[in-house]
Amino acid sequence: MKLVILGGVAAGAKAAAKAGRLLPDAQIDIYTDDTHVSYSACGLPYYIEGNFENYEILLVRSPEEFKAQGINVHLQHRAIKILPESKQILIFNIVEEKGFLIEYDKLIIAIGASPVIQQINNINLKNIFTLRKIEDGIAVKEKVLRSKNAVIVGGGYIGVELLEAFVQQGLRTTLIEYAPHIMPMFDDDISKIIKNQLTEHSNSQYEILTSEIISEFSGDMDGVRSVRTTSGLDIQTDLVMLCTGAKPNVEIAMDAGIAIGETGAIKVNEKMETNIPDIYACGDCAEETLVINNTKIWMPLGSIANKEGRCAAMNACGFEDIFPGVLASAVTRCLDLTMSLTGLTEKNARKHGFKPVSATVTKNDKVGYMPDVNNITLKLVADSESGLLLGAQAVGTGDADKRINVFASALLGKLTVEEFLAHDLTYAPPFSPTIDPLLNAAQILASKIKKTL
Repeated sequence: MKLVILGGVAAGAKAAAKAGRLLPDAQIDIYTDDTHVSYSACGLPYYIEGNFENYEILLVRSPEEFKAQGINVHLQHRAIKILPESKQILIFNIVEEKGFLIEYDKLIIAIGASPVIQQINNINLKNIFTLRKIEDGIAVKEKVLRSKNAVIVGGGYIGVELLEAFVQQGLRTTLIEYAPHIMPMFDDDISKIIKNQLTEHSNSQYEILTSEIISEFSGDMDGVRSVRTTSGLDIQTDLVMLCTGAKPNVEIAMDAGIAIGETGAIKVNEKMETNIPDIYACGDCAEETLVINNTKIWMPLGSIANKEGRCAAMNACGFEDIFPGVLASAVTRCLDLTMSLTGLTEKNARKHGFKPVSATVTKNDKVGYMPDVNNITLKLVADSESGLLLGAQAVGTGDADKRINVFASALLGKLTVEEFLAHDLTYAPPFSPTIDPLLNAAQILASKIKKTL
């Protein structure tokens, strides 16, 4: 069998490795326009921060290691066109600047996503960066080490992670978000807590500006020098990071007649199959199912990409497997503040037709007399009519993420609030109060639901 995989970062690399183990005699080829294969792009902000000096730590598997498994990696080879009728792909060799056709029996598309670049005056000035590939991380870190001031455009996951990285590297940093709140994937009340807690610890080294729109960049032949906003601010800087979101790479799929889902990513079923036989899609270019209510969602995360890559490989190789979907679980950190969520926020639950009710508590993450005690704020969301748990958000310097992981399991089990209250959660003073904050919040939530019935 000839298995061709387009893309080789998370999903593509995982699919290749799994397929190689399942069918060691198959011909497996990875084609990627990247200069590296199988690496942790999620680790780039921490490389820039200085958590480790050698970027090669981020490389999971080399082309040589793939070769030893019988898998051929073709770096700097871009897929130009898929021809499903003849089961061929037009490939362009970037280095040699020539194209050629290859054949496949099964095809896995794992071409990822690309940064969203806004139309802003002088956006092509030097030292205005995005962060997706290894080369991006290397270039940004080199510039950071030669800079004093930085501007981050966008207050989502990558934006706040880079805020930490720049501050830890000693840069005076300004983060600019066009929305009223940073981390807008959270409910507004939780986003406000995030901004307030970060601002309290800024020590004048960084500033967070919301409801600000970039009007233009200005600079000279050496690069960007300032960022101007529509409100009249003129912020001096040595570099700019564009963290304004990403979009799935779907153009080549659309051109081949592959269906695109309502999220804008490639539409797949639970086997990662597209609408065209023998063609699969996985990773950041494919959409997922939100298991809470079986709606479609796009979650470009490395953890999900690896699971999908494995599933796509299993089915492409003739072994039955399904990927049931996601809970939209995510976590990040900025300057000791953990931000995590799973399931539906209150505002999204309302959009999906639920009648949500919520409970928010701020508690210690462990017994108050412990020396490393910290606070966390938890917000739980449920449907007021059925009592079904819908989502949770957690923010704080304490162990917020482990509470979200517990709650994610409850969502997967489709528990109600009353059923969740029966959880026998662990307790010892270094780990939790006698009644865990999750149960505190659930008790309040249960009482609110009873009042609505």
